[in-house]
Amino acid sequence: MLNKEFWAGKKVLVTGHTGFKGSWLSIWLNILGAKVIGYALEPLTPDDNFVLSNIAACMRHETGDVRNFDNLRRIFEETKPEIVFHLAAQPLVRESYNSPKAAYDINVGGTVNVLECCRISDSVQVIVNITTDKCYENKEWVWGYRENDRLGGYDPYSSSKACSELVTEAYRKSFFNPDDFARHGKSLASVRAGNVLGGGDWQVDRIVPDCIRHLERGEPIVVRNPHAIRPWQHVLEPLSGYLLLAEKMHDKPTSYFGAWNFGPEDSSFFTVGTLVDTIVKVWGKGSWEDRSMPGAVHEAHLLKLDISKAKSLLGWSPVWGIEKAVGATVDWYKTYGNSQVYDLCLRQIRDYMND
Repeated sequence: MLNKEFWAGKKVLVTGHTGFKGSWLSIWLNILGAKVIGYALEPLTPDDNFVLSNIAACMRHETGDVRNFDNLRRIFEETKPEIVFHLAAQPLVRESYNSPKAAYDINVGGTVNVLECCRISDSVQVIVNITTDKCYENKEWVWGYRENDRLGGYDPYSSSKACSELVTEAYRKSFFNPDDFARHGKSLASVRAGNVLGGGDWQVDRIVPDCIRHLERGEPIVVRNPHAIRPWQHVLEPLSGYLLLAEKMHDKPTSYFGAWNFGPEDSSFFTVGTLVDTIVKVWGKGSWEDRSMPGAVHEAHLLKLDISKAKSLLGWSPVWGIEKAVGATVDWYKTYGNSQVYDLCLRQIRDYMND
């Protein structure tokens, strides 16, 4: 359970706040009473959750690229954040094949810039770097990866996120070492989540936005990898873990540093085709077509996370099963055009917190 009193008045910087996860995190932080500062590129589309919720009116919204160190440092100096959530990233596997240099520049260089700003800041106390479950060297095991399993990455995206983890570990050992906390006063963690669902995501090459675009047009959904098995969860699941972890890191900074997995229960690991079937069922109509492409770029077939550490040491567990996650997601997409989106997000966050 999150502590609203803890967040009231806290200065929290969110990089990537205009993105899917970043917008939901900014809304949740605003509900908790935090003073939110966002630093990110412009939103992808006019229908993004960030735009339609008008969360920019409730926070300091700064447009900028994490590759621009001088501009990023200026924001740190002006706003003096106490807690930093680093979400700004190039988030797509297939795009990383098209522009590998950009993937590394953003996901590795951007992480270095954020951590360097944190290092020279007098105000920062807690830093949470959001990476991905794809940072593990994936051997297609049937069991979940633990936080101490080997990092790696077949594609540039996965590799760049593994590199971001290595950068984080180097900064933690070199500059934010828990054994030397009395000197530097900072606690650093990284968090790894699976495939997230939720309203307001219009990114290309993601299965839920692809489904919604086709369903809205009355077309069959095109599915390119229906047999791949993924850990599916609503966006509020990992965000609740990030927020709880940040609270714990602030209260006991030398006990909660390091890497953390925030994934679903085993019942929410299933194929892309099964997820599409569930979306179509909840939507009320529609169909899909298997458009698997021989010779397509490599993407993982099976990837699972072990969340025992978060359960045991944080007391965090997933709240919503896949039916509730898909239901909330479809509800957003069915109503966003004729409702107050901020209120819609507020209702879903409150429903999640009350379950």
